[in-house]
Amino acid sequence: MRIGIGYDVHRLVEGRRLILCGVEIPYERGLLGHSDADVAVHALMDAVLGALALGDIGKLFPDSDPQYKGADSMKLLDTVIGKMRGKGFSLGNLDITIITEKPKLSPYIEQMRQNLAKAFDCDISQISVKATTEEGLGLGGAGIGANAAVLLE
Repeated sequence: MRIGIGYDVHRLVEGRRLILCGVEIPYERGLLGHSDADVAVHALMDAVLGALALGDIGKLFPDSDPQYKGADSMKLLDTVIGKMRGKGFSLGNLDITIITEKPKLSPYIEQMRQNLAKAFDCDISQISVKATTEEGLGLGGAGIGANAAVLLE
C-alpha cells in the first residue's frame, strides 16, 4: 500500500469557467490556470503521483508546454491513472476537501464523486469529496484550494 497527499490553489478571475472534479459550476468567476485549472483534480493528481514517487503535475504537465494550454484536467487524470496502473496499483480510496467561501458546492458533490469513480473505474464508495470554508480567513474568496489524500493498493 502507498499513500499520497496533494494540495493546490488557484485564483478566481472573471472570464473563466469554474470546473471542479470535471463538473462545470455556474459562477461569475472561474479559476485562473494554464489548463482548465480544476484545482481539486490537480490536488488529486499530485496525491497519486506522490504515492507513486513520480513527482508532481508540474513535472508531468509543465505549464511551459503549450499542449496543456486549456487542457481538460480529467483527461490529464487519465494519464496519471495510467501511470498508477502501469506501476501495478489500484485505488484503495481517495478523499478530497475543496476550500472555498463561494460558491456553495453541495449540489455538485455527488456528480464530482461519480466523475472520479468513473475515471478510476471503481465503486463510488471509494470516493469522498467534501467542501469547506475558511470562515472568511485564508483565501477569503480570492481563490479556491483543495487537499487530496489517496491510498493505493
